[in-house]
Parts: sequence; C-alpha cells; structure tokens
Amino acid sequence: MKTTVHIISHSHWDREWYMAFEKHRMKLVELLDTASDLLENDENYRSFHMDGHTAAYDDYLAIKPEKEEKIKQLVREGKLTAGPWYVLQDEFLTSGEACIRNLLTGRKEAQKLGKLCPIGYFPDAFGNAGQMPQVLAQAGMEAVVFGRGVKSVGFNNETLEKGTYETAYSEINWQSPDGSALLGILFPNWYNNGMEIPVDPEKAKEFWDKKLADAKKFAGTSQLLFMNGCDHQPIQKDLSQAIETAKKLYPEIEFVHSDFETYVKAVKAELGENISVVEGELTSQETDGRFTLVNTASNRIDLKKLNRKGETALERKAEPAAVLAKLAGKRYPKELLEYSWKVLMQNHPHDSVCSCNVDVVNDEVALRYEKSRQVAEGLCKESMEYLAEQVDTSSLSNEKNKVLPFSVYNFTGWDKTDMVSVVLDVDRCFENIQEKAYWEMQNMEMPVFVLKDFQGNIVEAKIEDMGTAFDYLLPDDRFRQPYMARQVRVTFEAKAVPAMGYRVYYLQETDDKQADYTKTLITGNNVMENENLRVEIHEDGSYTLTNLKTGRIYSQMGYYEDTGDIGNEYIYVQDKDAQAITTKNKAAEITLVEDTSFCAKYHICQKIDVPVSAAEELEVAQKSFQDCYNRHIGRSDKLTELIIETELTLQKSAKSVKVETTIHNTAKDHRVRVMIPTGLVADTHFADSAFEVVERNNHHSKQWENPSGCDRQQSFVAMQDDRDGILIANHGLYEYEVLPDMENTIAVTLLRCVGEMGDWGYFPTPKAQMKGTYTLSYEILPFADGERLKAYTQGYQFQNDLMAISTDIHTGANPMEKSFFSWTGEGVNFSGLKQQDAGSDIMVRFVNVTEVPREMQIQKKDWMEKLYKSNVIEEEKEYLDVNTDGQYHVILKPFEILTLGIK
Repeated sequence: MKTTVHIISHSHWDREWYMAFEKHRMKLVELLDTASDLLENDENYRSFHMDGHTAAYDDYLAIKPEKEEKIKQLVREGKLTAGPWYVLQDEFLTSGEACIRNLLTGRKEAQKLGKLCPIGYFPDAFGNAGQMPQVLAQAGMEAVVFGRGVKSVGFNNETLEKGTYETAYSEINWQSPDGSALLGILFPNWYNNGMEIPVDPEKAKEFWDKKLADAKKFAGTSQLLFMNGCDHQPIQKDLSQAIETAKKLYPEIEFVHSDFETYVKAVKAELGENISVVEGELTSQETDGRFTLVNTASNRIDLKKLNRKGETALERKAEPAAVLAKLAGKRYPKELLEYSWKVLMQNHPHDSVCSCNVDVVNDEVALRYEKSRQVAEGLCKESMEYLAEQVDTSSLSNEKNKVLPFSVYNFTGWDKTDMVSVVLDVDRCFENIQEKAYWEMQNMEMPVFVLKDFQGNIVEAKIEDMGTAFDYLLPDDRFRQPYMARQVRVTFEAKAVPAMGYRVYYLQETDDKQADYTKTLITGNNVMENENLRVEIHEDGSYTLTNLKTGRIYSQMGYYEDTGDIGNEYIYVQDKDAQAITTKNKAAEITLVEDTSFCAKYHICQKIDVPVSAAEELEVAQKSFQDCYNRHIGRSDKLTELIIETELTLQKSAKSVKVETTIHNTAKDHRVRVMIPTGLVADTHFADSAFEVVERNNHHSKQWENPSGCDRQQSFVAMQDDRDGILIANHGLYEYEVLPDMENTIAVTLLRCVGEMGDWGYFPTPKAQMKGTYTLSYEILPFADGERLKAYTQGYQFQNDLMAISTDIHTGANPMEKSFFSWTGEGVNFSGLKQQDAGSDIMVRFVNVTEVPREMQIQKKDWMEKLYKSNVIEEEKEYLDVNTDGQYHVILKPFEILTLGIK
C-alpha cells in the first residue's frame, strides 16, 4: 500500500510558562493572525490544529474581537480546529469533575465557533489517567492522541496482544478499566517530528530520509504522522513549498497537509485487529520512570492547596448548594458558576496547575484561584441563606428566653458526622456604629446558652464569648446596613447530618449555669481514646494508633523526614550524600490544648537543625544548565532551625485522627515528608485518581531508574493486608511514595523547595523555595478487612466540611431536617450534583470504584418526575422506572462512570 505522509500543522500553546501569560498572548496573537492569513490566501495550506483547546481563541479574541467572524468561518470550514477541551489540563492534579467541566466548556465553545474537533488531545500531559478513554468515549470522541506514559517500542504497560506484553506500534487500543476503548495515537517521535521542514531539496532529502525512517519504526499502517510545530512554534509560512519539494523527491509517497480527523480515518481504515490493548493509567510504569514528571505534584504546595480548595468550593459546595436552593425555588446561578469554573480551569493546563513556571506566572495562578473561589464561596453562602429562609423554625419561638437558630449543611453524598464551629450574633446594633455602638454591645450582659437540636435534645457543645465585631448586610432593596454585633462561637459534633441536606440546631438562653461536661477523651498522659481508636503520643512527637475494633497497632507514626533537593520544579533529585534528617528520638514539646467530652486535641512542637540550602555549587550547576540527574552536589554545612508544629485531633465518634502540620520553613533546596509506617504485609496499594481508585504496585518495575519512586493521588492513598488496612486522606497533598523496604511506610510530601523551573533553560524561581509558614492537613484512618470501601467514603468526605449559617425564627415550607437526595450503594462513589449545562435537568454522577458490578438505590423524592441514564456530555439516554419500594434500582458495571439526569 502506498505510504501517505500526514503533515499536521500546530503549535503546542502553553498559555503561560517560562514567560508571563500576557507575553505569551502577544505571541499567540501573531500566531493566529499568521495562520488566518495563510489559511485564507494559500490554497495549499489547508489546516491548522489549535492544540485541542478553545481557551486560545478566548485569549486571542479578547485582543481582536473584530476577528471573531473570520475565526468562526475558518473553524466551520475545518481549516482551524476547535476543542474538544477548554484547556489542556493535567489529568492527575485536576479532579474528575473538573475534567468534565473542561470538556463541557470546550465542546460548547467549539460548537459556538462552528465545529468541534472529535479527537481527545493530550500532547504533553505528564502521564494519562486510566479513565480518560471512558470519559472521551462517552463524549463521542473518535480517538485520543498523547505523548507520554508508555514506551515508544514495546509498551510494557499491561498490554493484551496474543498473550504477550509488548507492542511495537504507535497505534494502540487504549482501554479504561470498565472496558471502554479508543484508538490511541502515541507520539513516539514527539509532537515536533515534522517541525521546520526544509524547502531546499538537498536539506529536504537529508531531513526526510531520517524522519521517514524514524516514523516507519513505529507506525502500524502506511499512514505516517508528522507534527509540523512544537511549543509556541511560529507558523511555517513556506510549508506549501516544502511539501512540493518533498513530493518531487519522493514520488512514490503521498504527502498531504492533513488534520487529525483525516489521519485517524485513514488509520482506522487500514489498521487490522492485531492492535495491542493497553489498559488503565499510563504513567511510565514499565519505563525508566523519568518522563511523566511526578514531582510536579509537590512543588509550590501553597498553589496545590489552592487548587484543591477551589475545586472543592465549586464541585462539592457551590454546585450542590445551588441545586438544593433551586429545588427550593431559587434561580440556579448558571452564568456565575460557569465564570468561576472558567477562571479556575485557566489554572488547569499542566504547566499552570503543576506550578512548573517562573514566579510571575505562579503569582497570577494564585490570583486566579482566589478570584474563582470568591465567586464560588459567595454563591454557596447565598444558596445556604436562601435554603435557611425556606425552613419553618416558628416552633422554636420562645418569648422568655433568647433563641439563636442555625442550619448545618451537608453537601457530600453521604450522611456525615463531623465537628461544626459557627459564630452567631447574640445581638446587633445598627445605630451609631462607631465607638458608641461597639461599647453598647461590648458592655451587654451575655446570656448563658445551651445547644439543642431541632427536636429539643441537648447537644454537648463548647460555647465561647467572642466579644464584639463589625459586620454589614447588603439588602436587595436598601443601602448597605453596617452594624456592631456581640457574638458567640459554638463548637460541637454534629451526628449523621443527612446527605445533600441540612439540620437545624439552636442556642437557647437558660437560667442555669453553662453545662459542665466532665467526660473526656483523655485516658492517660498524652493519650486520647474513643470507642474506635487510641492515640498515644511519644516523647519525640510520633504516635501509636491502635484500632480498638481489631486490636491492630500502628507504631511510630507521623515522624518527619527532611532531605536535600537539588532538582527543579519538575524533578526531585536528592543531594549526593542522600542523608535523611528526621524527628525520630528528638524531644518534642507536647501540650493538651483541647479537652471536651466530644473532642481532644494535642499540640506538638518539634525542632530540627537542617542545612540552610544546597552547597554553593548548585547555583553554578543551574546557571550552566547542567542536567539535574548528573548533579553530584551536597548540602550546605551551615544549619538553620526548622520548626514543625503538629495538631492531633480525635473526635468522640471518629474512626480517624485528624492531623494539621505547620512548617516554619527557613531552609532552601529540601523536601519535608510525613512518614506513616504501616507494617502491613502487602504488595500493592490503592490511590484515588480521576474517577477511579487505582491499584498500584508497591515496588516499581526492573526498568525503573528514577531515584524518586513517588506517585500521585487525589483524595487519599490506602493499603491493606488480610486483616487490616490504613487510609491517609489529604487536602491538596498530591504526592506520596510507598517505601516497601521500610515496613511499607507511606510517605506524604508536605513541602518541596527548589530554586529553578528547569526543563529547557535556566529560569530561577526564588519563590519556589517556599520560605515562610505553611499548614497542611490530612487524616489517618485505620480500618478492618472488609471495610476498605467504607474507608474510601470517609476519604472522600474529608474533602468537604459540614457548613453552618445562622437564621432566625420564621415560617417556611421546609422542615427543620431534610435530605433532598438519598441513595445507597457500597463501592459506589458520589461524584457530583449540578444543573444540566444546556437545560434545566439535574445531573448527578456516580462511579463504581470496584472491579465487580454494584447495585445502587435512589430514593424517589417529591421533586423528581423522571430519571434517565445520561453520559458525561449530559445527553438523554435510557429512562428508568421506579420500583414498588419507591426507589430507582441501578446496576453499575465494574469501574463505570454513570451520569443520571433528573427531570
């Protein structure tokens, strides 16, 4: 069959990276101006691939809005491509729900521009998440193109080809764990193998002889792919002439200025059934381990935390809260949610969310996180206030004693027990709010209160006088209303607050003295205990956890390790001496700081001396652009004190201990991790990823050469043996490492400090040295054999606190406790609740995180008319019937992502 060379012009467009966003945008304007002119005036220059995302068009049209119709015409004609993504996101540091919003936004914007490109595109993603074929197949994509995660020859991932584990082709069948599969196109010669094609015949002959040979090594068909571009690559204006030269040099080969749709169609027509199947995530498991840049998960931990906080504010708070408020009669704030998502997603391209940028870019990334979250948090608060107004609290009215009602909201998919802390106004003064109002409030006699649930049952609580504070109201129909308020803070354990719902509690004035709760969780010197868990803190600040249900003891947990890092924002490289400094056997200051009947908390302060930085040679190595893996540099002889503070919290009903670590960082060029020795006898472990909990080997393969064996997680990492297990949940701590030679210790990275961006030049990043104070949060949950799936649920719930908002006494249509959406199903994760993008239906998503079919039941509520199966792009599919028990029964296939629509 005649060989066809498909030349696809493109430019991999990182919106920001080694230059600030606006500087890159100036180049983008030039790029799209040039592309538009060529596509209009050179009939042989037929297509330009705009990198698989629509954000580039937003950025361009913000500068040149008068070009919109011209861009739309070129997209409609297929000369410019659009989508399917809004941005080219990193797949491991962004949530599954963020991936869906990215796809929905990219599709919508591409369709507005005139035509959607049906090719999933991951040219430079730092590895590929295992559920992406399922996501893209549900979205109707025809193929997926990627650059990293497998070997160019002999993909030693889990492959299925006639019983072997190798394939020599760049075309593969990439399959998700559920069985969904797409044609996968790997860039074995990278996405620049057709860059700057010569026009001169002699140079062209030399170019094509090598490039054709390289492409034929890996191609499984006669269709050869050449990518005419690279990172921020300017348009090759003489490409038409270069192609004509090639045609004359190789008359037996057909040279085509092509596009991905044409190329994929030709490959599919010729590709046989011998194509290899590669299943699951593509993370260089069976390579040298250097190419998927795992350590981007641990630099700039301040930004990683902001990303998790921003995603949580939208998908776990603002969206479900807006749905519940909509069901109670409020308009769904679609436009504001879309805006907040777009601002957040502008941080989700791999360089941005991975923080492998110069400092000025990371400064702008931080600002976007704040801007997005301001909108999301504001919308969530408005929804909660609206919901509270619809609740009938009139029965709480009490003429004799003051009553302060408030609502506690649970926007997770399961009933939730957790600590709640809310500040309530006892009284307000709107007159003369300067000094007079302050002292009027400050001098008032504070009533004694007791906390009750809506049924009048007394709830153990800590009630604190917070003094006087300024605040204001912004009424819909009047000018702003400033006031002074005398406030109290109430802290308590709220038990089993209903999923996707709320419960009303209230403070009631009492003539009795404040209740004296003499019960305690403290059972010994530096020991706290509830019915599930015992925590014993040792002199060096480490602690022993005992699972009281199984008797399993986990010793010397929670010590800290400091090591040198002479790498960069992409790569962790330990210094040549490879010495770890730990807090083990170093005396700590241990203080009991909270002791109530429902909560105990210890504060632990540890101090260790660490080198102030790497040795001076590192700066020379950086400036001379020495490969970081070839650096043989030690740490400085000068020491600085590193102070680490830890708060361990045990709640009355908890099955876990919550940990908050604060690091006062005075050093450079180092990494700090918390070490969790498990002692579990296991060869594999489990890590939360986008729409899956993936099982990974504790030992890397024989081919692995990277000195760092780290992996990435989303909400948690877990391990179990035949008796017990342990799960570590986190807030924005995306990197961990399993150390099988250290009792299967799970090491979670808390801080990584480096001085340069890395990659293709010297770009210093002094802010990435992370001088200052940083607080990191995580949770340690022991569990018994058979309870791993329940542990997953708690790991997911750790991401989302119960929320509370004050209300008053009024009538309303809703009761004082309500769940708007109820379901059951073991092994099924509740993923998201939102309104349909292109309609008014309510969309809810679940994931079966297990390898077997799972049944779930959804309780039919009064607001539900019909329920149907949908997909990630929210199309109507199969309608479901209600059973006689008033429930919808749904079977999820193994590892299925199931989206349901509710009318």
